[in-house]
Amino acid sequence: MILPVYLYGEPVLRKTAVEVDLGDEGLKTFVSDLFDTMYHAEGVGLAAPQVGKSLRVFVVDSTPYKEVYPDHVPFKGAFINPVITDRFGSDMPFSEGCLSLPQISEEVVRKSDIHIEYYDESGVFHDRDIDGILARIIQHEYDHLEGKVFTDSLPQIKKMVLKRKLNDIAAGKVKPAYKTKK
Repeated sequence: MILPVYLYGEPVLRKTAVEVDLGDEGLKTFVSDLFDTMYHAEGVGLAAPQVGKSLRVFVVDSTPYKEVYPDHVPFKGAFINPVITDRFGSDMPFSEGCLSLPQISEEVVRKSDIHIEYYDESGVFHDRDIDGILARIIQHEYDHLEGKVFTDSLPQIKKMVLKRKLNDIAAGKVKPAYKTKK
């Protein structure tokens, strides 16, 4: 089921999400709904707060980056109760966008590698290092679980330049092609 994407200005996007009960019978359906919503909006990642649920869950599918990065091995999966325990490697600048901040794209610097622990939608625990574009996508989605959006990482001057656009999104003046709460 396609869920509405909550846009910048919605309070749920600024809350620290709570852990999920792995035994929750609706968890697999919710993960499936996250994927449906992400694909409908043409995203590569989507976190639970972006659909109004303050839960520590996000989904990713890095397949679209295979064309840009031929050596990239695509990954599709859910991250439940994830914890990034380390960010390392080189600083990697990249122009990011976000389904909750439509029509805004800015260069954000993130570390090239992460170590993450998480459960998948089947309740299997994973403890692994991830690098490259997948590490970037995961860091972006993880930030949503911490109540952050990518513009929080920008220099103050960039934030000032974007203030009007952000206010327009929060006021419901921006209408993306996908289903939203506003």
